[in-house]
Amino acid sequence: MSKYMSQTKNQNIIGEGRATPYQNILQSLVVPRHLKVFLPKKWELLGDVLLLKLPLELEALKKEIAKAYAEELQAKTVLRDLGIEGDLREPKVELLWGNETETVHKENGVKFKLDCAKLMFSSGNIDERIRMASVAVDGEIVVDMFAGIGFFSIPMAVHSQPKKIFACELNPIAYQYLCENIHLNDVENSVVPILGDNRDLKEEGIADRVVMGYLEDTYHFLPKALDLLKDEGGVIHYHEKCPNELMEERPLENVKKEVKKKGRSMELLGMRSVKSYAPGVSHVVLDVRVGS
Repeated sequence: MSKYMSQTKNQNIIGEGRATPYQNILQSLVVPRHLKVFLPKKWELLGDVLLLKLPLELEALKKEIAKAYAEELQAKTVLRDLGIEGDLREPKVELLWGNETETVHKENGVKFKLDCAKLMFSSGNIDERIRMASVAVDGEIVVDMFAGIGFFSIPMAVHSQPKKIFACELNPIAYQYLCENIHLNDVENSVVPILGDNRDLKEEGIADRVVMGYLEDTYHFLPKALDLLKDEGGVIHYHEKCPNELMEERPLENVKKEVKKKGRSMELLGMRSVKSYAPGVSHVVLDVRVGS
């Protein structure tokens, strides 16, 4: 399970007289009273690397704050989370405490090795990773078009029995960790890592299932996803970031448009919000069965 924490994470033990990590930090950290309100009440702990968002009000005390959070949460390294940048969605961070940014994060029986200073890992997607671990049918061939470090491919391989998963990744650093995670989770027989742009894949008509876990203009990749599906059809898991007021129409219309161009039929199996992406914008996923 993710170690995404908050002040309310351990509310169930308050009645037993035990304080939350946040309360312990408030008590131990020497910070002017007027600044304590700015201390982070939530954080992301990936393995033993901690990511914190600190407002400018705490700039002068950032090292002391990082040390206090690291000691309370038993983190070897603390990174200041400054957002995401670039088409490859690389994290922008500042090293505040420690020096080793590589870690192994354990979740739902899966081990994810990554460098938190170079690669993004969203704890907010944990429910979707858990869901995807069980969607594949035994004997299926799956193509993961945006594999990253194996966010969906490896849980499917660990918890299901797909015949083969072709995991495609463009970022060479993510690809390196994808290969390491395949070995770390002992799924070499089922997951095939591929370095490069998924639109350059020569294979067509091979997949029972296609995973499109990407949020930047994902619809541009729908023609390739449809070409990857077997002639008799299959399932596409289509991700998109969308303004909340358009969530019921736009993602589905994007898929319908491309399916129609290919002269194929489709059925919406389900649509769900994965998480809030930004104010007024959601990360949504559609499960679509495409016919011949």
